[in-house]
Parts: sequence; structure tokens; C-alpha cells
Amino acid sequence: MYDFIVLSEWLEFAVRWTHVITGIAWIGSSFYFIALDLGLHRDRALESGADGEAWQVHGGGFYHIQKYLVAPDRMPADLTWFKWESYATWLSGFAMLVLVYYLGADLYLVDPGVLDIPVWQAIAISLASLGLGWVLYDSICRSRFGDDNTRLMIGLYAILVAMAWGYTQVFSGRAALLHLGAFTATIMTANVFLVIIPNQKVVVADLIAGRIPDPRYGKIAKQRSTHNNYLTLPVLFLMLSNHYPLAFASQWNWLIASLVFLMGVTIRHWFNSHHARTGNPRWTWLATALIFLLIVFLSSRPLFRAEGGETAAVPLTPQGARLAAAAGMDEVESIVLGRCAMCHAAEPAFDGIHWAPKGVLLETREQIANEGRRIYVQAGLTHAMPPMNVSFMEPAERAAIVAWFRGAGG
Repeated sequence: MYDFIVLSEWLEFAVRWTHVITGIAWIGSSFYFIALDLGLHRDRALESGADGEAWQVHGGGFYHIQKYLVAPDRMPADLTWFKWESYATWLSGFAMLVLVYYLGADLYLVDPGVLDIPVWQAIAISLASLGLGWVLYDSICRSRFGDDNTRLMIGLYAILVAMAWGYTQVFSGRAALLHLGAFTATIMTANVFLVIIPNQKVVVADLIAGRIPDPRYGKIAKQRSTHNNYLTLPVLFLMLSNHYPLAFASQWNWLIASLVFLMGVTIRHWFNSHHARTGNPRWTWLATALIFLLIVFLSSRPLFRAEGGETAAVPLTPQGARLAAAAGMDEVESIVLGRCAMCHAAEPAFDGIHWAPKGVLLETREQIANEGRRIYVQAGLTHAMPPMNVSFMEPAERAAIVAWFRGAGG
């Protein structure tokens, strides 16, 4: 049993590591080529007939890059394709979805407090939703509605907001935001696999056959690539959100996710404008900061509804000493021992948990006091812990944790 547990943990780690590495490769190449395309000098008459050129320096050498609007007169034999970065990122991400959320559905996917459904139904909804995203997006891209790119982006945003709300009505908060990221990433990878690469292959085939390629294939591919560019930063936020309960365990998690997509647009608009040398829209940074502050406000809204001051970031050991002596410590100790210690123990008693999650031990008064801030955030301010409320922590108990933490000065 021990060997199986160790191997399964390392399998998850290896898949997560692969996902991060391939994601870096995909996002890095995407950002680079968007910046390259926008920064090309197109005001020069090039003997090669190329649409634009750029000179770049890196790694101790100089690069002279030219882009052909449709294709060169002759296809080179050593053409490099950029596709496996995208495919590997999606495949490793889906593997993580299976390992964490499908195999651990009772803890991370199905929340009876949101929607009490069997695990198999939750997994079926998950899979169907990922496919639905691509069908909806691709349909509007190919329709008359998609002829106007601004209108198309607004339509896509409306779909993302609807899915953000919908996921929070079915899954746990953690799973909802993660699924919204997977929903968006599926659209992005499908763009590469089903549109961008096939269109480029049509152009290559035409050149090899001696035909003049149709420029519309390149135009469509560039449109989908631009969409991917604007969706990248929100996807990263959503993938990281599962580590931060103030994002996923808030009652406003769907609205927070929706606002993150707006931040992705404002940030990328500045970079794209800068690379294209079409201006320096500094207002985008102010807009991004204001949206982020709104997200912070929404995530911590209970702080403003309840009595007490703001929480202060205090070093853990001194804070633990204050909390151990604070009023309400006895009650909080009883709550944590009854609701949390079955998992957060040197020898967990909860079925399926073989060591304390993240190494956090909550078996003694001192351990509980030293972890007071995390207990406050994850079990008091939000409902991130216990996962799916498997130990049935009551609202009054969460309120007691909040009062204890704030009463000690946070």
C-alpha cells in the first residue's frame, strides 16, 4: 500500500511538472510570435517579397526574420511547426484533471452543499462541458456574428461569464475555477489542433502542388492565434487559483473569474500596442489595477460585513503566542480537534488520507495557535476547509474562528 501511495504521489508530481514545463513552452512561443508579428517593419520594400522583417539579438548572435503574408514562392525543406507545445500542455493538464479531480472527486469535485450528485455524473458534466465550450466558440467564429472581431470577443466573454457562474452551481469552488481554466484552455488548444495547423497545412500543400495559396486560411489562423493570446493570462490565473481560497472559496468566485478575463484583455492590450508601436495606452495599467482591487474587495467582503478591524500580516510564531492566550481559544481548539484533526494529524484517521495535507498538523493547542491565520482564512473567512465540508463544520463554528482570530488582533 505504501509503495502504491508513494508512486501515485510522484505520478501526480511528474504530470504537474510536465504540465508546467510544456505550458511555459507554449505560452512563451505564443507571446514571442505575437510580439514578433506586431513588431515587424512593413514599410520596407523587400527584395524577397516578404510582408515585413525584424532584426533581433539574442544569445550572442543576430537574427534576421522575415514574414510572408501568405507564403514564400518556394517551400523550404526544413520547415519548423509549433504545435506540440500546445498539445502536450493540454494532455498533461487533462491528466492532472483526472488524477486530482476525477480520482479525488469526493474531496475536490463534488460538494454536496452546492449540488449533491454522484461522482459519475459530475465527471460526465465535466467532460461534456469541455467539449461544449469548443462547439459554442467555433460556431460563433464561423458564423456571420464572428465576422466582426470585436463583437466576437464580446460574445466569447459572455460565454465565459455564463460558464463561470454555471460551474459554481455544480462543482466545489476550487473545481469550478479550475474547470473554467480547463474550458478556456480546451478552446485554445482546439484552435491550434483544428484550425491553425490544418490551415497552415493547406497553404503548404498548395505551394508543393504549385498552386497559389488562398490568403483567407492565414487570416483565420491569425484570428484564432490572437484569441489565444488574450486568453492566456486568465487561464494561468485560474490554474493557480486552487491554491488560494480567497479566490475559489468566495461566494463571488464566479464574478472574480469573470473580472480576471477583463484583466487579461487590458494587460495584453498594452503589450500588443507597445510591440506594434501603435501607442502607449497607460490607462490599461490603471484599469488593471482597479479591476484587481475590485477582486480583492469581493474576495474579502466578509471582512467588511463583520465587526472588527483589518487582519494584519504578523509573523507566525508571535501571532501564535497571542492566539493561544486569546479569548475563545478553548472553543476553537475543540472545533479544530473535532473537525480538522482527523486529517491534519501525524497519523490521519480519515479514510484515503495517508499523511497530513501540506504537512499541517493540528493535534495540539500549540499547533492550532501557530496555524491560526490559515485556519482563519480557510475555515473561517472562506469555506475551503474542511474540503466539501466533509466533517460538517457549522456556520456558528466558523464564526467562532473568525471572532477568535480578530479578537486577538489578527
